[in-house]
Amino acid sequence: MVDLESEVPPLPPRYRFRDLLLGDQGWQNDDRVQVEFYMNENTFKERLKLFFIKNQRSSLRIRLFNFSLKLLSCFLYIIRVLLDDPTQGHGWSPIIWVNRSLPLWGLQVSVALISLFETMLLGYLSYKGNIWEQVLRIPFLLEIINAVPFIITIFWPALRNLFIPVFLNCWLAKHALENMINDLHRAIQRTQSAMFNQVLILISTLLCLIFTCICGIQHLERAGNKLTLFDSLYFCIVTFSTVGFGDVTPKIWPSKLLVVIMICVALVVLPIQFEQLAYLWMERQKSGGNYSRHRAQTEKHVVLCVSSLKIDLLMDFLNEFYAHPRLQDYYVVILCPTEMDVQVRRVLQIPMWSQRVIYLQGSVLKDQDLLRAKMDDAEACFILSSRCEVDRTAADHQTILRAWAVKDFAPKCPLYVQILKPENKFHIKFADHVVCEEEFKYAMLALNCICPATSTLITLLVHTSRGQEGQQSPEQWQKMYGRCSGNEVYHINLEDSTFFAEYEGKSFTYASFHAHKKFGVCLIGVRREDNKNILLNPGPRYIMSATDICFYINITKEENSAFKKQEQHRKNNESKSYYHGPSRLPLHSVIASMGTVAIDLQDTGCRSSSGPTLTLPSEGSKNGRRSSIAPVLEVADSSSLQACDLLSDQSEDETTPSDDDISTGLEYAKGYPPYSPYIGSSPTFCHLLHEKVPFCCLRLDKGCQHNYYEDAKAYGFKNKLIIVAAETAGNGLYNFIVPLRAYYRPKKELNPIVLLLDNPPDMHFLDAICWFPMVYYMVGSIDNLDDLLRCGVTFAANMVVVDKESTMSAEEDYMADAKTIVNVQTLFRLFSSLSIITELTHPANMRFMQFRAKDCYSLALSKLEKKEREKGSNLAFMFRLPFAAGRVFSISMLDTLLYQSFVKDYMISITRLLLGLDTTPGSGFLCSMKITEDDLWIRTYARLYQKLCSSTGDIPIGIYRTESQKLTTSESQISISVEEWEDTKDTKEQINNRNNHRNSTSSDQSDHPLLRRKSMQWARRLSRKVPKHSGKTAEKISQQRMSLYKRSERQELAELVKNRMKHLGLSTAGYDEMNDHQNTLSYILINPSPDTRLELNDVVYLIRPDPLAYIPNTASSRKNSFCNTIGQDAREETQL
Repeated sequence: MVDLESEVPPLPPRYRFRDLLLGDQGWQNDDRVQVEFYMNENTFKERLKLFFIKNQRSSLRIRLFNFSLKLLSCFLYIIRVLLDDPTQGHGWSPIIWVNRSLPLWGLQVSVALISLFETMLLGYLSYKGNIWEQVLRIPFLLEIINAVPFIITIFWPALRNLFIPVFLNCWLAKHALENMINDLHRAIQRTQSAMFNQVLILISTLLCLIFTCICGIQHLERAGNKLTLFDSLYFCIVTFSTVGFGDVTPKIWPSKLLVVIMICVALVVLPIQFEQLAYLWMERQKSGGNYSRHRAQTEKHVVLCVSSLKIDLLMDFLNEFYAHPRLQDYYVVILCPTEMDVQVRRVLQIPMWSQRVIYLQGSVLKDQDLLRAKMDDAEACFILSSRCEVDRTAADHQTILRAWAVKDFAPKCPLYVQILKPENKFHIKFADHVVCEEEFKYAMLALNCICPATSTLITLLVHTSRGQEGQQSPEQWQKMYGRCSGNEVYHINLEDSTFFAEYEGKSFTYASFHAHKKFGVCLIGVRREDNKNILLNPGPRYIMSATDICFYINITKEENSAFKKQEQHRKNNESKSYYHGPSRLPLHSVIASMGTVAIDLQDTGCRSSSGPTLTLPSEGSKNGRRSSIAPVLEVADSSSLQACDLLSDQSEDETTPSDDDISTGLEYAKGYPPYSPYIGSSPTFCHLLHEKVPFCCLRLDKGCQHNYYEDAKAYGFKNKLIIVAAETAGNGLYNFIVPLRAYYRPKKELNPIVLLLDNPPDMHFLDAICWFPMVYYMVGSIDNLDDLLRCGVTFAANMVVVDKESTMSAEEDYMADAKTIVNVQTLFRLFSSLSIITELTHPANMRFMQFRAKDCYSLALSKLEKKEREKGSNLAFMFRLPFAAGRVFSISMLDTLLYQSFVKDYMISITRLLLGLDTTPGSGFLCSMKITEDDLWIRTYARLYQKLCSSTGDIPIGIYRTESQKLTTSESQISISVEEWEDTKDTKEQINNRNNHRNSTSSDQSDHPLLRRKSMQWARRLSRKVPKHSGKTAEKISQQRMSLYKRSERQELAELVKNRMKHLGLSTAGYDEMNDHQNTLSYILINPSPDTRLELNDVVYLIRPDPLAYIPNTASSRKNSFCNTIGQDAREETQL
């Protein structure tokens, strides 16, 4: 290849120096040709056109000069009229000739010359080949009429007093004003409201009509009534206003003709202007107008950006946003590309919202619309995704573009973004707060399986409430449940707090227990001043500092609380303290029992590996005085803490596997998952397999060369299954598995997970789940009974039904959940003992879950919900039994989490820690323990709090309580036993069926006392009217018929299931068709009062300290070594 430098040698130094001195002259003899571009713009005409027309700023100056010139000509005409004497002349001569002084004539001639010259020049510059198009324009004709006569008077002095209608220049001034406004908008690169332009045109048109009529009538009446300008003004106003007093009227026919012409013109022009104005007003009502800069600088506002605004979303946002007192003065600007629908328009017309909510129709991707919303001055911007879209990935892409557009336009505006799919989350890392819907949804559904009703617990914590729901209800559980639902998470600096200031230098558990004992608040976490990470229950070793920020659960924040001295409080309650009923203790007794310190300390040892239990006191303490609980130490004792290592039992399981594990060859390790299906997932320490499972072994219903199992029964699992029914194996489903395989879950308590998928999963997802123990998938649907039986529904502890993406969008609102609700109802009827957890799109549809048409108790709850909604409650649906029990959940209920983050910027972090989505070193995790008969010696919630804090460092935050709906004595007397005629069933089935074959007027599967109220009255009346023996016989026969009818329906369903199981070759031993747990109701008590009695089967929510926080670094490094041996290149396999 030839070197280019050898072909073109460099110039000698003398030429270079000469070029430097002479510039381009040294190249005159060169062959190069200098080319000049845009030579067409160098002509004289193009330069004039650039100055007068094209250039925005110079054109604006020309328009302004022209407008001023026309106003000056009108002003000179008024001066001429005022100086003129109308009495001179007779007949028609005053109309033709006027008195015009020489100086005034000179000024008018000068203005005419300039105007005519400018008009001719602009006509020349805008000429496009058609001369008549320029000549016949109305502005050009008016300019000729007003300017040419003055120029003629220069050469013909006798015509200097000739009347010239200079007042017509007002129309030219109007035309110049319109052009000036257009150039002004071009110059400042803004599009002003079309409404402003139309109003300006209307006002200028009306003024021009009035001014023309005034000047015309005044001049023509020089030959009649000799009217002045004021008289003409009075006549025009009276005439145009249709009043017509008649005291001033035109006398000569030319003035009368002018009035007729002006009225006709007004009747034609003004309605057209008003119609355009009305049309623009309607369009502005649709688009919403603008939010003024002055308001943005003097008021505080937030912007809500959505792709489509529904009434439910709007009311959830407004109710939650304005629930905080300090946000009452804020304005909400809604920016939405679609037109406002009827329901939203109707709500925004309510005075409470019309003064604070501004709707703007526009796109976030347009800077003009962002400027209309004054995004750069906004306090925050909320960007919400449209979860009802068929393509949720496309909805996320739109959300990402909106977030980018806002960040580009207003970099300092805080962003609160809602995203749907977790794989799209890393695109908006710059946002201040992000809520990923699928992450929260699957993690919450997973925790529902091991901590019942976690979804209800989180929903109640993130909703703003005063705890006044259900207080008027006659049901005691509704009062307690409603009052405890008002608890929320708040924060305060320790040194500024009355609750926690006295615990500076004390351990965290000591501060939490004594704050609950003294004030009834539940301290759940802290944050150091120099650290951004929140620690939930950092444990007894954590020492409280004055600069710590404390996070606590209470009905209201401390700043809104008043404190009374204990003596006054005790005196006020002394008369009431002995009448609290069996479920409460007197206040002083509670305080005494909590403050008791025994010399013979009870058990402070660790739990066994079988699960969280509380040890009974010794026999000696039972026979003697009341058992006591160890005190909570101010500063943790290192020796006792080491003995209570919460990971010791699990580490023993890891180092010394059981015989069953050795025989099956399954030995688990702890480490970080080597594969993540998406970017941005938080690493979590989990139970993992030493070697990943082949993909063929993940398929539950098909055997392979490694095993021959084809159904769940064949695997012989020790624990019951957790089945997840989903449409596709999305990346969010990974967050369902991780919390159930977290390292702090005991290995013996791990439940097998079966994914029942409509569509086969892809390889990236299988790569992520093949490292987790006992995770399987199966392609099938909950519509198919065979698929349900193969996946082990008869051996399942929980069935999680995830809302399908393909059904989230429906033509009719709230119909998106129809298929899910009917499928779950079918499961509810076929497998009555199965615990079903369902996700719905719309919270309003939860009233159809486990629907029973003739259930009077459900109807009573429906009326209660309506009453709470009328009172303005944000949690009107909370008393529905499926929601209270945690069996139904809607992700839209978590939208308030994003809204609350504007006031409580820590809520998203705390929620992620509770759900296990984030793991911070030293931060605890959410778990639960069940109160058994051996634990009832503790008696109250306060003593339980002390027991947990003194022994294991756990912090209780609430109770999940289940109550039975039992029959009263009078009702049981009229119930009919089925033992006399059901001789075909064995003894076990008779016992199971006895409570189900009751007197009923419906075919429902469960009965509440309210259902039998009318039948009881009928039975009593019947017993009074008929003889004793015949009445008993007739009643017995009728009851047997009803029981047989009910039995036939239930048996028919049971036979259907058993036949399908036999056809598939499955054993029917595990199917208990008559096991019915529907006569119970469950609810949550968040941070109950210290004197709350513990009941059997209560589930207590605990925040347990991080077990790894008590392990030396050597042990920690030993446990973490596994994740380094699995393969470092595996993390490259992620889906973008």
